[in-house]
Amino acid sequence: MPNPPAPALLSWPRVWNGQKASTRARMIPEETAVAFTYQRATYAVMMATPSDLDDFAVGFSLNEGIINAASEIETLEIAVLPAGVELRMDLTSPQAEQLWVRRRAMRGATGCGLCGVESLQAALPTPPPVTRAISIPAPALLQAMAALGAEQTLNRQTHGVHAAAFWSPAQGLAYVREDVGRHNALDKLAGALARNGVAAASGAVLLTSRISVELVQKTAMMGASVIAAISVPTALAVRVAEAAGITLVGIARSDGFEIFTHPERILMKDPVNAA
Repeated sequence: MPNPPAPALLSWPRVWNGQKASTRARMIPEETAVAFTYQRATYAVMMATPSDLDDFAVGFSLNEGIINAASEIETLEIAVLPAGVELRMDLTSPQAEQLWVRRRAMRGATGCGLCGVESLQAALPTPPPVTRAISIPAPALLQAMAALGAEQTLNRQTHGVHAAAFWSPAQGLAYVREDVGRHNALDKLAGALARNGVAAASGAVLLTSRISVELVQKTAMMGASVIAAISVPTALAVRVAEAAGITLVGIARSDGFEIFTHPERILMKDPVNAA
């Protein structure tokens, strides 16, 4: 069976700089239709970067609530077809039976988290509250965000993909996953943690995108109590993070960050009140 497409492709665009035309080499990210099938029936199709597909299969299944643990996937086959890639999974029982009770049809555009949802209630499920929390020194979180760029291998090539990463006090910046879709990157990260037996509650999720509500929901499903990103959250994301007990940190840049919910977990030394 053929291998999946490479995650980046060499292109030779014509360039106009305002005065003259030229040709230059540029790496651009690949985008492929990825189908998630269970018991040989398609559950969802997402447009994604064809890398870390084992992680994508496990993480998507966990974040969608299809399984509760990676071990509930009995078999996983990556099938490369002319139209895209199929992630063919067989589930243990009773997960297989439960899946079709809640089955929905969904076809997503790049990184789409809600396409095909059939009701408003399904679009905004109540995420599980986090049950374990950690405290992070503010300088450590800032250093982790600053180190993320150097670990984005695909983005250094293409300047066109998102990243989701996991940082913990014990391991530092341990896992980084990239994709053209920010939701896909987080699913891949969830799968990587689950496949390696790492509890998301032991660290923080770091993102290179804005924080939408779907990313907060996925973080809650993972069990992480801290999520930080370089851009702003939406108002709905803030409300959902507050309700789920998640510390939401946005606008994390080289000069600092802003904490929108549950700030007590970020340990800051106030120079005004310091002894």
